[in-house]
Amino acid sequence: MDNTDDLKTMPDEYWQNKLTPEQYEVMRKAGTESPFTGKYVDNHEDGMYHCAACGATLFSSNTKFESGSGWPSFYNAVDEGNIELHEDRSHGETRTEVICAKCGGHLGHLFEDAPETPTGQRYCINSCALNFEPKE
Repeated sequence: MDNTDDLKTMPDEYWQNKLTPEQYEVMRKAGTESPFTGKYVDNHEDGMYHCAACGATLFSSNTKFESGSGWPSFYNAVDEGNIELHEDRSHGETRTEVICAKCGGHLGHLFEDAPETPTGQRYCINSCALNFEPKE
């Protein structure tokens, strides 16, 4: 966990030194990893998913499901206060961007297209934006 008071205002140099080049591109420049390439797409272990940049707890394996999208998908966040949702009008469409509330890192997008889940929601999250902590 990072002890910095306000991670959202840290300069680019801080993030370039803290994150891998892929994480920096995704989390600080709102990029995306290629589908079906992330390390957590096929992870089926029990545990918690945390922000790779600041360690905030984001998702539980209990809410992870197979969406077929190529990215880890969750139907609910652990604590809605740990994420922020923003309108994203990039790429010629309107989507809901999911951001870590603590550090401002881009995580992925939220879609309302998962009728097989209790919430109908699909948090489509980049693996490189996450760290997984297995349940002991």
